[in-house]
Amino acid sequence: MVASSAVSTTQPSGSAYQIPSALRSVFVFLLIYFFLVGVSSLEAGIKIMGEDTQQSLFAAAGNPIAALCIGVLGTILVQSSSASTSVIVGLVASGALGLEDAVPMAMGANIGTTVTNTLVSLGHIRQSDEFRRAFAAATVHDFFNLLAVAVLLPLEIFFGVISGPATRISASLVGAAGTEWKSPIKAWVKGPVNLLKSFWEAVGTSGNLQGTLMVLSGLAIILLCLAFITKNMRSLVADRVERSVNAMLSKGGGFVALLLGLVITIAVQSSSITTSILIPLAGAGVITLRNAYPVTLGANVGTTITALLASLAASSPEALTVALAHTTFNVLGIFGLYIIPLARDWPIFAAERLAGVAVERRTTAVAYVAVVFIVVPLLGVIILG
Repeated sequence: MVASSAVSTTQPSGSAYQIPSALRSVFVFLLIYFFLVGVSSLEAGIKIMGEDTQQSLFAAAGNPIAALCIGVLGTILVQSSSASTSVIVGLVASGALGLEDAVPMAMGANIGTTVTNTLVSLGHIRQSDEFRRAFAAATVHDFFNLLAVAVLLPLEIFFGVISGPATRISASLVGAAGTEWKSPIKAWVKGPVNLLKSFWEAVGTSGNLQGTLMVLSGLAIILLCLAFITKNMRSLVADRVERSVNAMLSKGGGFVALLLGLVITIAVQSSSITTSILIPLAGAGVITLRNAYPVTLGANVGTTITALLASLAASSPEALTVALAHTTFNVLGIFGLYIIPLARDWPIFAAERLAGVAVERRTTAVAYVAVVFIVVPLLGVIILG
């Protein structure tokens, strides 16, 4: 105890090391710029590889279900739907990935991102009542996304209900598919991308090797920038986020809660952070499942802003189309499964039933995570890819 006191009296307070908000904001803008550099580098690397390599790399995505499963696994791997959808945008921009495969992948990203808050809920597993509430609040997000995919993926395959509107909006904004879009942001990031390309040429690489290194460099830049953007945005708005959640959700849910989830997710650039904030609050009984549910839906829409931003660094209208398709999917899901009163309670009912079973048999919760997020997607890729 004495040693602990001595240390605490000689160390400066944590506030002495805090970065000023203005400087942190400038840093965030720089990170966004380099994030766009990463997306453009990814696109350039894929183009360097050539069509034969592209086809062999993405042959497994030739089936919509396999593409969906790849989206789930890819998002779990990087622990960020923002990162995975940004990569998808880059692949579409390079021509390596078609819209018909990219849209199911983006849907899979929606499913994959929910694993974070489901894992957070397992932290309450030793207290039955807390665990029941926390696990239900986490899995209601899972069930909404699973139901949205079950309804909208077949409609997309047969009727193009998602890609159709997205294509029309994209064409009206930047031109028809197959043309080159003169994005001003593409010009802004061209210098660093060319420097990166020149660096790999200077060390003696060319062809597929150079393309692979450009892709890996782009991926590393995207992941690092998003991680630091999320960390810094959370530091900038963390206190206000927690106060807003407590204040608004204590008054009720509905469309105010949905808007709250949208705004918070755009602010912190992470739907996982938004939804994970809810789990301890739900577990403690501070907010109800019905109030937490619409926040997760707003988070679904809010997280699509990153892909839209990434598409601005691309040179093809198809990149913007797939980003808009991700937004369209989430908006249509809300209209179909939340605004319609009959369907609104389906995810809540499923989450409550699963939480009841999980409380009785704790291994059910672990098995659920393993099967839904790992086993089934892997089988989908292996069997259908």
